[in-house]
Amino acid sequence: MSSSARLCGVTIQDRRERERAERHQLIIDAARDLAEQEGWDAVTTRRLAEKVEYSQPVLYSHFKGKDAIVRAVAIQGCGDLARVLREARPSRGGSRLRAAAEAYLRFARERPALYDAMFVQRSDIPWGTDEVPRELLDAFGELVAAVEPVRRDRDPEALTEVFWSSLHGIATLVRGGRLRPVHDDTRLDLLLGALSLAQHEDGL
Repeated sequence: MSSSARLCGVTIQDRRERERAERHQLIIDAARDLAEQEGWDAVTTRRLAEKVEYSQPVLYSHFKGKDAIVRAVAIQGCGDLARVLREARPSRGGSRLRAAAEAYLRFARERPALYDAMFVQRSDIPWGTDEVPRELLDAFGELVAAVEPVRRDRDPEALTEVFWSSLHGIATLVRGGRLRPVHDDTRLDLLLGALSLAQHEDGL
């Protein structure tokens, strides 16, 4: 095979891989959009195939089924959350922990279906293992970094898990209409104070 033919072959292969990656992302985006509009019960392989204008066999060549799609959405969502938390870091002064808490709750409120895929829907994502995807580690790492200035001699990961669990509980109850919006700020003050996380953080 000539060098030009090999070059042509590489180019064709690269294009096919790029097109496959674009199609893969298109399916994920379509699932997110449909879930935000109608909820995850409305997300089926048939509806997605219609939405992206590909046949169901093509869709199944990317994902084994709905659970695999939700998994992919969840992983990308954790990457989004990591970026949101990173961007929320105070540039100077202020409480980094409070900024992270407010950013987390805002993310859950503004992207309910995405948050649902990440932390509520059934998933085989290997949380807490060596096989956990990088996006999940990045999001958790941002929460660990927010806790770090005030952790003192406490285990940083255990403290972060308590912080995260509390935020998740608030986010879930708020979404379900179980908590009074008028107390949002007071509730966060009490949470951070009860965990002794919001005391004397000036300049951190």
